Amino acid sequence: MQVVYPFLMHNPRLARDVIDYALTRRAVLVELFRGSSHFSSACDADPYLRSAAKYHGESTTRKCPVCRRKELVELRYTFGDELGQYSGRIKSKEEIVEMASLHGEFRVYTVEICPDCGWNHLVNSFLLGDGVPRKAPRRVRTLEDEWKR
Repeated sequence: MQVVYPFLMHNPRLARDVIDYALTRRAVLVELFRGSSHFSSACDADPYLRSAAKYHGESTTRKCPVCRRKELVELRYTFGDELGQYSGRIKSKEEIVEMASLHGEFRVYTVEICPDCGWNHLVNSFLLGDGVPRKAPRRVRTLEDEWKR
């Protein structure tokens, strides 16, 4: 198994239940290059995903497998009941390492996006946390709540 997050491996208890989507990614690329699939079905990044990649993504050294012009950008989304209203947010590597000791369990999904052609694919997902169950934080009122009134 390829270790995608060596920054989490300093404590082997942290990353668990790792799911690597490399085979699915390879199958999509094979279909695309054989002509069985259309370019628009593989490079269909949502405008919000592209915007998130532009402003919050972390650059990689890997070139896009489709256009081969730009380097891929990674986003890490965090989900979990203990995160409350903050579930589904994009976090950096440093924030994820910090969160691992603050929460009992949450899942991280890593997505790669090409800012040029729109290629996007789920790279992997894994569970983090110290295993101590906690209640979700109390909901904080946001501007969105005010608009709903």
